[in-house]
Amino acid sequence: MRFSLTAICSLAATSASGEFVLEFPLDCTLDETCFIQQFVDNDPSAIATDFACGSLTYDGHKGTDFALNSLAQQAAGVDVLAAAEGTIMGVRNDMDDILQITPDAPDVSDRECGNGVVIKHIDGFETQYCHMAKGSIIVSSGQTVQAGETLGKVGLSGQTQFPHLHVAVRKDGAVLDPFDTDGAAVCDDSHPSLWSRPIATPAGGIINIGIAEGIPEFDAVKDGTANVNVDSRGSAFVGWAHLFGTRKGDLLLIRMMGPKGEVFAHEETIERTQARAFRASGKRTPAAGWPIGHYTLTVTQTRNGDVLDTISQSFEIN
Repeated sequence: MRFSLTAICSLAATSASGEFVLEFPLDCTLDETCFIQQFVDNDPSAIATDFACGSLTYDGHKGTDFALNSLAQQAAGVDVLAAAEGTIMGVRNDMDDILQITPDAPDVSDRECGNGVVIKHIDGFETQYCHMAKGSIIVSSGQTVQAGETLGKVGLSGQTQFPHLHVAVRKDGAVLDPFDTDGAAVCDDSHPSLWSRPIATPAGGIINIGIAEGIPEFDAVKDGTANVNVDSRGSAFVGWAHLFGTRKGDLLLIRMMGPKGEVFAHEETIERTQARAFRASGKRTPAAGWPIGHYTLTVTQTRNGDVLDTISQSFEIN
């Protein structure tokens, strides 16, 4: 079970009144197969603050980062979609897909967007799509596209440290936050938005969870290869969680239930705010091995006494 918040999208380029609106720009299900890692930085000072007065941004960030759950998902291919009708004004499609955290990452100075597309819309609006896969872009300059039309696929090009699509919105050349078009510094739900339908924007949560026979490497978690089948006589039984937007003081509970009751439960208070985090807990295998039967791993993240997110995964040991 998961408390899931999803985006609801249509294919209208403008509202019934002709007002400019945006559609969801990625072929994924928000809070299930993708999530919003970062928003526009709405604080002009060195203190970075997103539109909801949260910490899901960094100083000077000028767009919205729609992140995928894993590198495996990116490798399988996820379509980038035009957010509104318009004319293609520019395309770059020849940069390699290399994360900047790798030792041989190229210098991307002045090409931080990587492979991407710029679309000109009505009324001085413009959207830019960054970090797309090399050779995946199927539109060309001068072409007219409709809202929801495929532009290419999510890649790793440019200034990237995780697989995501960076979408920048501009009005008459100035950066505009599509979640807060008036830029008012208020911490409530009254922000005027460009999205045609409401998009849920949880201030952090659980990306995915899994089981292993030991604490997995964080790279394996990010790759999407950390979840494995556990043998009844393996060395240990470990539950892990990949998180985003953690805040100091968040409470995390990792709990495993088996055919004979609770196997283990680990409760931890998060000690610092992080864009990404990874936690794991488990128990060594008893001499007789794990009992045959049904098991359920549940991870719950709580903030200020309220459940922020919870995910469960069930499996069998035969």
